[in-house]
Amino acid sequence: MALNRQDFISHNTATSRELHKKAQEVIPGGVTANIKHIDPHPIVMEKGNGSKLYDVDQNEYIDYLLSYGALIAGHGHPAVFDAAIGQMREAGTTIFGTPHRLETVMAEKLVSLYPSIEMVRFTNSGLEATMLAIRATMAYAGKSKIAKFEGHYHGGYDQVLMSVNPDHGAAGDPSSPNAVPESLGIPDYYQQNTVVLPFNDLDATEKILRQRADEVSAIIMEPVQGGFIPADQTFIEGVRALTEELGILLIFDEVKTGFRLALGGAQESYGVTPDLTALGKVLGGGFPVGAIGGKKEIMDILSPAGSRDILTAGADQRAKHNTLFHSGTYNGHPTVLASGLATIELLEKDRTMEDLFDKTNRLRNELEELYQSYNIPMQTVGRGSIFNIILAEGSIKNYRDLKKADTSLRKELDYELLNLGIYTKPLNRYSLSTAHSEEDLKRTVEAHKQAIENVMK
Repeated sequence: MALNRQDFISHNTATSRELHKKAQEVIPGGVTANIKHIDPHPIVMEKGNGSKLYDVDQNEYIDYLLSYGALIAGHGHPAVFDAAIGQMREAGTTIFGTPHRLETVMAEKLVSLYPSIEMVRFTNSGLEATMLAIRATMAYAGKSKIAKFEGHYHGGYDQVLMSVNPDHGAAGDPSSPNAVPESLGIPDYYQQNTVVLPFNDLDATEKILRQRADEVSAIIMEPVQGGFIPADQTFIEGVRALTEELGILLIFDEVKTGFRLALGGAQESYGVTPDLTALGKVLGGGFPVGAIGGKKEIMDILSPAGSRDILTAGADQRAKHNTLFHSGTYNGHPTVLASGLATIELLEKDRTMEDLFDKTNRLRNELEELYQSYNIPMQTVGRGSIFNIILAEGSIKNYRDLKKADTSLRKELDYELLNLGIYTKPLNRYSLSTAHSEEDLKRTVEAHKQAIENVMK
């Protein structure tokens, strides 16, 4: 039975509807980011606590979106709050606009945790981190193109907003995907200078890279596509070996996977080290943050030491400049780094990560057993503390495999689950936190059971 979404919204979230109408008068679409939109309107949240969210109509939800995975300690963890507030009180300001101690403390922490990281630079988002990583690799390698994988998202900017969710009719041959822009307003230049690769297909990836090795500075990849489709071990090892042979740099976008597959991210979990790593989300403890880290010989290109001011030098001087420009007033924000360090300290406690993974795996297993009992083809796909529910049989290895999933049924179930107090954006992945309790897991499985029965009436 098709779910009447309008009835759901009208019955449960009338205040959200009215606030969204008001927001539309001054904010395009009524949302500050397209990803926040839900048909027929978003649910407006008012409070968070632990594993829970509360909307403006006082509905309670067990939160599995967790700000797209950023809140690994849940909402309002006391240690994270205390770190942020304590830092501001101790410093007597919100920001210095100068170097400060926590920048070095956090950089040292990342160097100790991430196998590939020798030096660090901070940014204000994961998007900025991937953009800086690409700039650094292109400057270092001196070639004009980058390569990315079909279905991988690295931020909403022109260079990588290609073939993230391409129409299958325009996507081209699976073994040689087309570069398909994801937005209006992207210049043809980026379509022509972005090479799209097939994820988890090493033979086809190798063929493309061998043909274009002289043009490609770097590959940027999510080790786990979308946070839930893992690279095969042989694939990720093969890509690393191939890039080293061909003189192509390798960037791991670990914005989603950082601290969620292991304290040292996907690279620790896989035992494969990239040349540069982009981080975000969990790193900020709920505040905006990003970072890149990698080999000293590459990162040194960012150093301004001993160079002339790139902003005042003439064109001839800039042409000779051997430093890559990177700046940002809020980079390394002390409040953000204090919150991030407090979050990492929580994760470093004995068995915290193991318990989080155990909890995630139990929920996955119980959901799979439940759907199986109703003869609904379903599998949970993911790694670490992230997974997604895919209503399909057969292996899910890449973006094109998702076509066989029953997204219509999944969306109906997701709207029913919202009505039953389980929150994630429809069709989105599930992220767990240390705040999710055994009772939360039990309620989640029961809600899925009720949602299935409601939809099947």
